[in-house]
Amino acid sequence: MAHALIALGGNVGDVRATFRKAIANICGMTQGALLARSSDYATPPWGDVEQAPFVNACMEIDTPLDPHALLFALQKIETKFGRDRQNERRWGPRTLDLDLIAYEDVSLERPELTLPHPRLFERAFVLVPLAEMSPDRVIGGRSIASALAELSTDGIERLPDAT
Repeated sequence: MAHALIALGGNVGDVRATFRKAIANICGMTQGALLARSSDYATPPWGDVEQAPFVNACMEIDTPLDPHALLFALQKIETKFGRDRQNERRWGPRTLDLDLIAYEDVSLERPELTLPHPRLFERAFVLVPLAEMSPDRVIGGRSIASALAELSTDGIERLPDAT
């Protein structure tokens, strides 16, 4: 079994309801156990800023899948929830975005998968929920808290617990 960190995001439809369903799917399809889940955060769009705000969160699972099988499962779940990677614009609106942030301490650089996630330390919308779960965790030689301290968190708001 391996611990994996997954970032969730979306800005189309009822994103928080999608997260609840997607997390159940992630645990089922990856034979994973949910170890931690952050709060949901309203965040400004990143990359393509001409769109609605996002909701972002992070989760940690324990899974027997290897990193590539886990990525494949995450992409299948995105598709199930309406994401069409082939026809969407980069960093554009989406129902569900699942990013494999880290897998144990694996360092990997392949065309289809880079671990840890190559833009992790540029994205406060991922680091804020990760810091809520585990601020002292070290990924790629950097602690989440220290990486977050270097970024602006303007516009990132913790949402009230979902009912």
